[in-house]
Amino acid sequence: MLDAASWAGCLGGDRFLAQTYHRSYAHFPSAVDTAGLFSWDDLNRIIATQRLEPPRLRLSADGEMVPLHRYAIPTTNRRAVTWSRIQPSDFHAQLRDGASLVLDAVEKIHRPVGVAAEELERFLGTPVQTNVYASWTEREGFGRHWDDHDVIVVQLHGSKRWRLWGMTREAPTFRDVEPPEEPEVDPVADLVLSPGDVLYLPRGWWHAVTADQGTESLHLTFGLVPHTGADLMLWVVDQLRASLALRRDIPRFGSLAQQSDFIDAIRREVADMMTDPRLVEQWAESIDTTDLGHAIPSLPYVDGLPARSEITVKLTAPRGRLTANPEQNTVTFSAAGTAWDFAESATPALGTLLTNRPTTLGEMADSAGLEVKDVAELVSTLIEGHAVAVVGTAL
Repeated sequence: MLDAASWAGCLGGDRFLAQTYHRSYAHFPSAVDTAGLFSWDDLNRIIATQRLEPPRLRLSADGEMVPLHRYAIPTTNRRAVTWSRIQPSDFHAQLRDGASLVLDAVEKIHRPVGVAAEELERFLGTPVQTNVYASWTEREGFGRHWDDHDVIVVQLHGSKRWRLWGMTREAPTFRDVEPPEEPEVDPVADLVLSPGDVLYLPRGWWHAVTADQGTESLHLTFGLVPHTGADLMLWVVDQLRASLALRRDIPRFGSLAQQSDFIDAIRREVADMMTDPRLVEQWAESIDTTDLGHAIPSLPYVDGLPARSEITVKLTAPRGRLTANPEQNTVTFSAAGTAWDFAESATPALGTLLTNRPTTLGEMADSAGLEVKDVAELVSTLIEGHAVAVVGTAL
C-alpha cells in the first residue's frame, strides 16, 4: 500500500522536500510495488459499470479530444435519462489508431488509488487528484504541453517515453497575465518509464509523452493542487476581515487625502500581519484543518453509533490535527473545518484516527483505556462534523 511513509520513502523524504519539490524533475526507477493499485481489469470494470461522460472519460489525439460520437452512442432508459454508452469495437479502433485514454479523478471510484492519493496528501499537505492514462502507439495524445500543477507519475504497465523541457516562464499559473512560450532548445531529459517507476515533474515544465516502446502503457498521474503567494494573500485578507480598516467602505468619492488615509490604514494592518515569522506555519495549519476532505456517509447509523466494538471508522479529512491543551487537561481535534475539545484521556483514541487507517471502536477504546460506549459517543460527534465516517458496519 502506498501510505504516507511509503511515498516519503520512494520520493526521498525530507531531502525531496528540501531540494526537489517545486524545483526540478526527479526520476525514481523501480520505486514502488504497484501490485493491487490499478490494473487493466480495473479499467475495464470501471468503463463497463460507470456512466462516465467527457471530460471525465475521454480520448485524445494530437492534443485534441476525439469526438464522443466516434466511439460511443447515446442511450436512453425508460425514465428518459440519457448517457453515452461505449461501443467497444469503435473504442478499440480509436485507441489502435493512436488515441490516448484519460480517466479523471479515479481516486473517487477505485479505493486503492483513493488511499494512495490520501496518503500522498498527508505527506505533501495538499489535495490530490489522480488520473489514469492509457496509450498504445507512438502518436502523442496531448502534444508538447505544460501543467499548472505539479505531478507525480506512477507507471503501472508497459513503458512510456517522457521528453522533458524546463519551464519557460517561472511558476506559471492557471490564471496568469501571459502564457509561457514554447521551448526552443533540446529536451533536458529523455526518459522511459517502466512498471514501478515514479516521475516527479513541477508545474510549468514542458513535456511530450508517447508509448513508442512497442508496448501498451498504463500509468497514474497524481496531480498536486498548487499553493501560491496569491493564495497566501487571500488567506491573509480573510484573517483581517475582523479589522475595522478592512470593513470600512472604500472612499471612492472622498478627497485624495481621505483615500490616502484609507489605503494607509489597510497597509498597516497587512504589514503588521506579514511581519509574523510564523505566518506560513499558521496558514498551513489553517488550510489543513479547514479542508473538507472526502465526505462519506455512515449508513445505516443516522442517529449516532451503537456501542459495538466491531464497527470500523476512518478519518475523512487526511490533514486533521490534534493539539494538547495541558492547562485545561484537554486536547483539540481539528478537521474538516471544525474543532472539538475532548478530555486528555481521549488522546490515544484520537491519535489512532490520525493514522488515516480504518480502525474499530474496540481498538480505539483499548488504546485509550476507555469504554466502547464512550468512544462511540466521541466518534458520533466527529461523524456529525463530517470528519470521520463508518467504513465497516459490522451488521
